[in-house]
Amino acid sequence: MDAQWAVFDLDGTLADTRHRLRFVAGAARDWDAFFAAAPDDLPLAEGVALVRRFTGDGHRIAYVTGRPERCRADTVDWLRRYGLPDGDLVMRGARDRRPARETKLELLRRLGGPAQVAVVVDDDSQVCDAYERAGFSVVRATWMTASATLARAQHDDGRT
Repeated sequence: MDAQWAVFDLDGTLADTRHRLRFVAGAARDWDAFFAAAPDDLPLAEGVALVRRFTGDGHRIAYVTGRPERCRADTVDWLRRYGLPDGDLVMRGARDRRPARETKLELLRRLGGPAQVAVVVDDDSQVCDAYERAGFSVVRATWMTASATLARAQHDDGRT
């Protein structure tokens, strides 16, 4: 049997998004600018240490993100720049505007069910709740201060 997956979210779990929240803070959210600024994210040390620990324990790594597919090249570059382990990158489709709790659960299921996924690490409480209801083991990433701005934007607009 193949090793189980350890699955990591990006924004707020591995990547510090606080510098780009200004783009989605108002009523007129600028999602293009929000995602264009993602390459400037700094890594979150706690998340990086955890992904490295799971890699060292022999888990296969996957990154499940609400970022749209058009951000793939920037995201892969960012992961490499900060020395994060290679892994599958599963992203939201270009036209998918569902809330993150729906989209990311569907994306996670592409890797298999709870028997194939050892753990999922995410900062979004609604996403974590959905994962747990579906039977997945979850680590809630609490190392970056939760952003009400991003939570509203994610669940209202369904963009990340």
